[in-house]
Amino acid sequence: MSETTELAATGTERSAQALVPADAGRVALADAVIESLELGAAGITVHDPATAEPIAAVPDRSVDEALEAVARADAAGAEWAARSARQRAEVLHAWHALLVENTEQIAHLISREMGKTLTEARGEVKYGADFVRWYAEEAVRPAGGYRPTPDGGADLLTRRAPVGLAVLITPWNFPLAMATRKIAPALAAGCPVVVKPATATPLTTYYAVQLARRAGVPEGLIEVITTADSAAFSQAVLADPRVRKVSFTGSTPVGRTLLELAARNVLRSSMELGGNAPLLVFDDADLERAIEGTLAAKLRNSGQSCIGANRIYVQSGIAEEFTAELTRRFDEVTVGAGLGAAVQLGAMIDERAVRQMHEFTRDAVQRGAQLRTGGHGYAGPGSFFAPTVLDAVDRDSAVARQEIFGPIAAIQRFETEQQALTLANDTEYGLAGYVFSQDLDRALNVADRLQTGIVGINQGVPSNAAAPFGGVKHSGLGREGGAEGLEEYQSVRFYNIARRDT
Repeated sequence: MSETTELAATGTERSAQALVPADAGRVALADAVIESLELGAAGITVHDPATAEPIAAVPDRSVDEALEAVARADAAGAEWAARSARQRAEVLHAWHALLVENTEQIAHLISREMGKTLTEARGEVKYGADFVRWYAEEAVRPAGGYRPTPDGGADLLTRRAPVGLAVLITPWNFPLAMATRKIAPALAAGCPVVVKPATATPLTTYYAVQLARRAGVPEGLIEVITTADSAAFSQAVLADPRVRKVSFTGSTPVGRTLLELAARNVLRSSMELGGNAPLLVFDDADLERAIEGTLAAKLRNSGQSCIGANRIYVQSGIAEEFTAELTRRFDEVTVGAGLGAAVQLGAMIDERAVRQMHEFTRDAVQRGAQLRTGGHGYAGPGSFFAPTVLDAVDRDSAVARQEIFGPIAAIQRFETEQQALTLANDTEYGLAGYVFSQDLDRALNVADRLQTGIVGINQGVPSNAAAPFGGVKHSGLGREGGAEGLEEYQSVRFYNIARRDT
């Protein structure tokens, strides 16, 4: 066993390699945005994952305060629902313009509170703003229909109505995009909302909602609640009869709990839950395209993505060449504070996440995996883990069975297409999958047989505001994005219009 492998087996090693620090001027811009938020009473401390230093404090709201927010949103909702689709769309267009205008401020804020690179944060601002623009456009294209009954005795008119007050619970990994992906369709449909962002990254949501109000969103229509007691919040708010919809992005265990609570109040529910995405590379794949796609699917957001490539299956004929090149590219990645100009891989959200990466690596190596690169943390400060390639991973390793949510590429090899599909579908999750092959028939046939809601074919970032995002099996219910995302906030009504013979 090599020295590197021995270190990986301990799960405690930390490299002395220097991390790229954040630029002081860039940090100042983020801190200026934080100062402008005027957050009020301090209760929950927000830390910069790249430095571990506290950067802000947000209110820790009580259950009573959360219910007061529900009341304010509900009161504002009637007037908003009565507005025309065009009026709602114009407000959303104005919000989109402000998000774009303040791209640098939002990107620096995301990077500061979440740890991702500034380049990726700018990409998230575009992605998040795209949802607002998309739903501004969808708002004026309402679905509906008019048709006769089969017996000809009546006409059926169908139309959509707002489902009602929506509770939106967002995760920490994409603090802008996960908020706008829920808020924008809710507003487009005519619904008021109460948003509970993750306590690790609430600042971006506060700022985005501040911009929404500047764009013309009525006071009270979007209420932001931060609380350290998520369970008490959910139990109280989801039981309130004024609430008619819940949308959650996060882990499957938490999603199950929320579904139980939602069932008591018979709430419309959207759940975007855990993933264990397979990435399949066939012998006939374009190697460079497969490498680039894998880098994007694996290292985006430091691997902290629900659709991140979790299990990488490579056909034996291309496996060694693919693994060697992926290892070389991982070795070239620059790690450091997200606000550093040269950084390619930012911090993980906290030290607990880093410890989990050590545990995954240690377990895989003990089960026979080969550590090709990485497998270590850094001396710090901050929460960092090196880009890691594990080859010949045992299928029963924790890294192959659980959602990684970090920068570890866990490679397994396969011989046949059927073997690859059997391995890929051997999971309770079904959010995303990836296929790399230059044979279009094979790529589409494999995509059809993957038990996932999303498939990236010869690319590593399949998400798009115009597309329905969501999974099957234990990865969730409902869809976000696309026309389908608006339907999640609408109720279908039909009018039966009697016809008299003439």
